[in-house]
Amino acid sequence: MDFRKGEVLAFDKPYGWTSFGLVAKVRYQLCRKLGVKKLKVGHAGTLDPLATGVLLVCTGKATKRIEELQAHTKEYVATLRLGATTPSFDLEKPIDAEYPTEHITREMVEEVLTRFVGTIEQVPPVFSACKVNGSRAYDLARKGAEVELKAKTLVIDEIELLRCELPEIDIRVVCGKGTYIRALARDIGLALRSGAHLTALRRTRVGPYGVEDCLRLDDFAGWLEKQTIETTEEQ
Repeated sequence: MDFRKGEVLAFDKPYGWTSFGLVAKVRYQLCRKLGVKKLKVGHAGTLDPLATGVLLVCTGKATKRIEELQAHTKEYVATLRLGATTPSFDLEKPIDAEYPTEHITREMVEEVLTRFVGTIEQVPPVFSACKVNGSRAYDLARKGAEVELKAKTLVIDEIELLRCELPEIDIRVVCGKGTYIRALARDIGLALRSGAHLTALRRTRVGPYGVEDCLRLDDFAGWLEKQTIETTEEQ
């Protein structure tokens, strides 16, 4: 493998890790293995700390492919808790409001999910990496500032109801670039005349990279030891 010339590595990001933190760990181990002080390493498509699953990491000249890789279709499996909301739309923040769920049926959930398939408008969460006047929305939100984000047009190819044990549901979502599953949870809750937030999220596929093909971060050092390393001098 030639990490300077460029490789794309698929990792199963562990729960609680930031995407940036995983990249930093990979960069450190690669630099140590290669005996260099610096190496370009970046990721394609941020995963929230509380999410797990496929995170693509590009090294060397393959960092030029990040935009192309971010455009791949993605697949997620998400658990939603209906009847309660949080400011972050996931478990990062505590529940701030509760809503009735007695009126919700499986048939109602299935009908509501069909409304989100196709080209939709979605307002990103304020606790997100979207930029507002040059600052990250989550930095402003954590400082208590009022953050107003504009709706973005995006495409959801499929939504499948995997489990319905009210007030919890599991869904599988196949979607394009820029989709926030946390925001989808918020909008599903509203459409059900209730509220909702994510309690679990796993990205199971990015383009051709499935979670079954991914490296585990704990195994990376051992995997690296077994690789035949080629070195291309950077131009």
